[in-house]
Amino acid sequence: MDKQVEALVVGGGAVGVCTAFFLAQQGMQVTLLEKQELASGSSHGNAGLVAYNHAIPLAGPGVLGQGLRWLADPESPFYIKPRPSLELARWLLQFQACCNERAVRAIIAPLLQIGRASHALYTELIDEYKLDCNYEHKGRLYLYRTAAMLRKGEHKAQLLAEHGVPSELLDASAARRMEPNLQPDVIGGVYYPQYAHITPGKFVHALAAVARGLGVTMHTQTEVLALESSAGRIARVVTTRGDFLPQHVVIATGAWSPEWSRQLKLRLPIQPAKGYSFTVRRPAACPNMSLSLEEAQIAVTPMGTEMRFSSTLELGGMDMNIDQRRTNAMRRALSKYLQGMENLEVLELWRGLRPLTPDSLPIIGRSPQHSNVVLATGHGMLGITHAPMTGRLAAQLVAGSQPAMNLLPFQVERFQ
Repeated sequence: MDKQVEALVVGGGAVGVCTAFFLAQQGMQVTLLEKQELASGSSHGNAGLVAYNHAIPLAGPGVLGQGLRWLADPESPFYIKPRPSLELARWLLQFQACCNERAVRAIIAPLLQIGRASHALYTELIDEYKLDCNYEHKGRLYLYRTAAMLRKGEHKAQLLAEHGVPSELLDASAARRMEPNLQPDVIGGVYYPQYAHITPGKFVHALAAVARGLGVTMHTQTEVLALESSAGRIARVVTTRGDFLPQHVVIATGAWSPEWSRQLKLRLPIQPAKGYSFTVRRPAACPNMSLSLEEAQIAVTPMGTEMRFSSTLELGGMDMNIDQRRTNAMRRALSKYLQGMENLEVLELWRGLRPLTPDSLPIIGRSPQHSNVVLATGHGMLGITHAPMTGRLAAQLVAGSQPAMNLLPFQVERFQ
């Protein structure tokens, strides 16, 4: 039997659950569909950063060249798997167009705007609903072992300072005062006080419980098979649990969003970027705050009774295999920066696919070909950071109200 729904959210990660929550807050009748379980994709095993000042795009001067040099290194943190793919070739051309200082500066402002708004929403949601997600606001320390990388870190700090982002440049002694367990060859760092962190899966499940209390219906293990259109609208959503007839549809399916490109009659230049993380029992030498080990591109995050370290960005399609050369390299690199990281008790080795756009800006806005479809995807490594504000903006678009911020930089039309 066909199910009539007012608002249908496709995707049960952080963005989808936040969208469902804000739609329900507006008094709408909301149904969410997730093909696996809530927070089973990238919203589960990521670094958990609430990082509005993480606003330097991945694309930048020299980045693509460095990525190509790393192709020969099976242990490198950035890897592009050679394969015949027209979509990847197009994506790389668009990415290359963003690898310049002018493009970087243009992207920083909208990333900061959505990040700041989202961080404020985190504190509101966690305080109001007493969400149990190990939220801590202690800042983040970027650590360096080479002078060349430290200079790059200082340049990034200067770029962000132009936009009002505070930071503190630290020599080796000052860095050790903040984190006593650093290895001797760490030469300095940059501290950003505005960073916070959470256990991401706990946040998604806690907010989902609140959303259910507001009347949201959530169907897990429900795969969407087709989006059927009529008269410029998505009129029917075909799933493994029957058909839904929605008034409004929000696509929040992350790295899987390009699957709907043909049915939505648009290009979604999103590449799945695989990353890995280890979640371990919290060691005695666990850092006090989240860290970025810059040469190794490893994020380290304390999460209650656990610690997580995550890394790598592989552009290899939808491949979910675990490359042990990379995961072993992560474990070795961790000990190059931090003492006391031997004999860690591994609780989970995870991998997931992040939805990466060429310019590092998410796609948020109405689908140009279907008047009742809102897109909320393409957040790359910042899905957790941007999820609350993305959810609010998507809900405002569905309701036909004025969005809380300018969405022009995020519209999908920039790629068409």
